[in-house]
Amino acid sequence: MKIAVIGGGAAGFFAAIHAARQGNQVTIYEKTSKLLSKVRISGGGRCNVTHRPMEISKLVKNYPRGEKFLKRVFRHFDQKDTFTWFESRGVKLKVEEDGRVFPVSDDSSSIVDALLKEARERNVRIETGMALNAIQTNSNGLELQFEHEKIKVDAVILATGGNPKISGYHFLDGLNHQIKSPIPSLFTFNTPAEPIRKLMGLSVPQAHVRLESTKLSYSGPLLITHWGISGPAVLKLSAFGADWLHECKYEARAVINWNGNFKEIEYEEQLRNYQKAHPNRLIKNYPLFGIPGRLWEHFLERAEIGELDSFGNFSKKQLNKLVQNLFCYILTIKGKTTFKEEFVTAGGVDLSGIHPETMESIYHPNIYFSGEVLNIDGITGGFNFQAAWSTGYLAGVSSIRHSI
Repeated sequence: MKIAVIGGGAAGFFAAIHAARQGNQVTIYEKTSKLLSKVRISGGGRCNVTHRPMEISKLVKNYPRGEKFLKRVFRHFDQKDTFTWFESRGVKLKVEEDGRVFPVSDDSSSIVDALLKEARERNVRIETGMALNAIQTNSNGLELQFEHEKIKVDAVILATGGNPKISGYHFLDGLNHQIKSPIPSLFTFNTPAEPIRKLMGLSVPQAHVRLESTKLSYSGPLLITHWGISGPAVLKLSAFGADWLHECKYEARAVINWNGNFKEIEYEEQLRNYQKAHPNRLIKNYPLFGIPGRLWEHFLERAEIGELDSFGNFSKKQLNKLVQNLFCYILTIKGKTTFKEEFVTAGGVDLSGIHPETMESIYHPNIYFSGEVLNIDGITGGFNFQAAWSTGYLAGVSSIRHSI
């Protein structure tokens, strides 16, 4: 049986490896000259393979788009299966404190080499510089149209990845599949008019960030950059708020609680308690609530608290202003910046046209999908790779069972 896999990324390789059984002839067609490029750069070159195993009901909550669909996919291949697959091939994995999973080597080449080796051992052919233009269906099978040749196959697995433009899905023209217009996901917030940018490089471990006038919010590490704010809290919020922010043309207001462990009244109570216990201490010299010194000084300036003011002599008005800066600091967002290493597109092939138990098209037998070509995306932390492994596995094994 002849099976073509379109795309030489994580999902494509995993699909090809699992389709290459029982003597099947499997070929990966990659439009560029590079293979597994996203795997190589993920996690700063360490490759965030997946996230620590958890119940499927909790796992799917990390996907702004595709939650219900993936609940059925993950029953066939989940994080535990990812661990087993890589470790059984000599790639030891480790779980970091925040739940992200990396190879013990801290080198993405461990993952790349394992995939390439497995593909070789299963006799998967690889052809680069092959961009798919169209798919023709007929009673004799499928015909793939590339720029300089046409290839007949029994089945095709589409793992082309996300595309920033809807025109990037042109190879599906005439096949009935609906395409959800692609928009960015996982990006940082630009705040060009905000003075806080002068504090670039500072971070807090547990900020709570909310988009004003919405219920969209996320907690986690936050980093101040020269263009605005970044870090996991912002990136994850951008994923869940991708549609809303796109509609707003990336102009909005973010409300920040700089230590999400504290509520407004708790900030006030602790400040008053500290005021009574240490009335003679200079406020400037004693940052509280885990706030970095320079950021604390920024809050004091906005609260009109002077360098020589002590805890014993600052007014109720100043205290209230300081609490407001700690609990609901407002930043005006104007624009975004793509988080390069974790570039993800929201949008793609609509899931209503795919069987979640097989990854097969509901319109055309023997056409399968895997990875980011689908309208599926996860937050940072290894969730996008897990979706790639799971959908790739299911498309690969299903292509054997269901092909003519």
